[in-house]
Amino acid sequence: MAARERTPRGTIGPAPRQPRPWWQRASVLAWAALVVAAVVAVAFIWPGRSQANLRRTPGQNVLLITIDTLRADALGAYGGPAATPALDRLAAEGVRFDFAHAHAVLTLASHASILTGQYPFQHGVRDNSGYRLPRDARTAATLLKQAGYGTAAFVAAYPVHARFGLNAGFEVYDDRFGAGQGPADFTMPERPASVVVPLARAWIDGRARGAGAARQGHQPWFVWVHVFDPHAPYRPPAPFDAQYASRPYYGEVAAVDAALAPLLEDLRTSAQPTLVVVTGDHGEGLGEHGEAAHGIFAYESTLRVPLIMAELGGREASARPARAGEVSTVSARHVDILPTILDAIGQAVPADLPGRTLLPREERRTGSAPRATYFEAMSGLLNHGWAPLSGVLVGRDKFIDLPIAERYDLSLDAAEQSNLVGRTPERDRMLAAALSGFAPTLPGGRVAEDAEAAAQLRALGYVSGSAPAKTKYTESDDPKRLVEIDAAIHRALDAFGAGRIDDAARIYQQVIERRPDMAIAYRHLAFIAWQQGDGARAIGVLRQAVSHGVTDARALAQLGEYLTDTGHEAEGIRLLEPLAKNPAAEADALNALGIAYARTGRRDEARRAFERLLTVLPGSSAPLENLGVLALEQGDVASATGYFDRAIAAAPDSSRAHAGAAAAALQRGDRRAACQAWARAVKLDPANFEALFSLGVTLARDGRMDAARPYLDQFLQTAPPDRYPNQRREVTRLLAGNRS
Repeated sequence: MAARERTPRGTIGPAPRQPRPWWQRASVLAWAALVVAAVVAVAFIWPGRSQANLRRTPGQNVLLITIDTLRADALGAYGGPAATPALDRLAAEGVRFDFAHAHAVLTLASHASILTGQYPFQHGVRDNSGYRLPRDARTAATLLKQAGYGTAAFVAAYPVHARFGLNAGFEVYDDRFGAGQGPADFTMPERPASVVVPLARAWIDGRARGAGAARQGHQPWFVWVHVFDPHAPYRPPAPFDAQYASRPYYGEVAAVDAALAPLLEDLRTSAQPTLVVVTGDHGEGLGEHGEAAHGIFAYESTLRVPLIMAELGGREASARPARAGEVSTVSARHVDILPTILDAIGQAVPADLPGRTLLPREERRTGSAPRATYFEAMSGLLNHGWAPLSGVLVGRDKFIDLPIAERYDLSLDAAEQSNLVGRTPERDRMLAAALSGFAPTLPGGRVAEDAEAAAQLRALGYVSGSAPAKTKYTESDDPKRLVEIDAAIHRALDAFGAGRIDDAARIYQQVIERRPDMAIAYRHLAFIAWQQGDGARAIGVLRQAVSHGVTDARALAQLGEYLTDTGHEAEGIRLLEPLAKNPAAEADALNALGIAYARTGRRDEARRAFERLLTVLPGSSAPLENLGVLALEQGDVASATGYFDRAIAAAPDSSRAHAGAAAAALQRGDRRAACQAWARAVKLDPANFEALFSLGVTLARDGRMDAARPYLDQFLQTAPPDRYPNQRREVTRLLAGNRS
């Protein structure tokens, strides 16, 4: 998808709900009036409480803890229902920021802001799929590493996998949370806090023991711990499952707190001081405003996050006077975290960062003049083709730029129930001007994700699409009008993951009837039909999408792939070649085109397509597998074996890679190794019908009918008849000739 131009987005002008270009600026006098009006007490320290233990300590350690999907109002310290004694104690030892906000409502984009200190339109990560933090990005890890810090990260789930670029600057980046087995697998690629936190504790303890044994001076460290448990589905472990049976989300939060407690206690008793920063990447809708999870809206339920900072440990810790926790209601932001960390360790804060350090007491009491805070939610735009959502906070005034614009006074309406747009048009214009002052851009083109990455994100409930941009968005494109469609898509994903395939198909059909331009509904409905062996139905669904004006590259690539796999290679090539001409072509389109070329004997063109795909997805096994197949067809067994070995190294759980290795072994004359590799392929993916057929037939022809029969029977029971008619006849013949 090519980079998009800025497009007009409706805001409010002189009259209620009158369209107004979002880039139009208010006058300087109007903006000055807004600042003066917003200077009212938006920050204070609770009466009777002294300054917390938060100071500049050069060389101190830094621990950043991010808790995925954590609403601010979930923690006990914020008045929430979850029992969180460890984090409550931390808040009592440091500073609790009571009005802190993220800048995006998705995991990857939000963590990119936390680590870089930049807004999403600056670092360029706008969604969980199709974006990468640039390799040369300046992050907390790169800056602290340059300052002599040891750096390590321990993360819990796929959206922060190293492939997305957040590992920049980390000497250790532990993302061993497992992987799915293929596009149809809905296992959760995550690990609980009870696994992640001990890994971080062991690393920190190892550093301390190593330095002590070598009698070396202390090298400070920066550790990022990411935990994912509060993310849906909510399945708290015992005993929290029973305690929070009716509110499992809060049970997950309580479980995270319990897992973090030993780590925080380690730091309290450490001889070296540590700055601890705890925040959430975003919140969770929990049904508010019609949003069950997060990603579509940017209401306070998903935008407001907890932020706690405290210094723990140090040789002089026991001699310090006891201090009560500090509560600051100054507007704090994710972009303020990096400047604060740098200031706390005595490092210069880069002048181009948009945030400010929160270390000085005056910043936490009164702050400087209220600073406008940018936020966005681009998932609806990128995945559904809905209107882009961006907004601004100034003091307690919140403005959301959509075709149906919204403004809320959070000091009086924290639940955002009363839209004030149109009541004071001048204020609407001033807030719109504050937003345009950021000069935000719409998301640029995405990079291609392979099928495995898409499947892993889908397993976590993240819808991934490639919706076309519009030159104008109307009220019919406003997410408020369409949120039920998003909820329906997630219900369909849940139904598919639970094995209720017919329910999922019915929901997708209902979505299509209501919104015929929803490419993702066609794609998933076609995928279901394909998985059920109904190729004609799958192709028909995607043809219907094209007839309704869907131009989504993934839907077209999917159609081209299905046409190729059902013997319509020429039609598939005609569809796929224009897609491949795009420099940012979808990986699926390149892969399907290469397969179509190969099946029509155009091997040189096929090889070029797969080699191009390998440059797009250097860590993917798919192009290596296909290059291996081409080499086999040309009799180059040595090259084929090399390609398949590389594919298995890249993706050990790829059924296709093991099946290719089996075919290469067979051509080398090693039938035993071939059968072992095919058996592995079938175990990884029982729907790999080619491997299933080859294994059963090879065993039968080797006289091992008892071993072959289960595979041959399984092939007849599961392989789609319209796709494998000749193979089914062969299997039937073998079984009939060997019945006892």
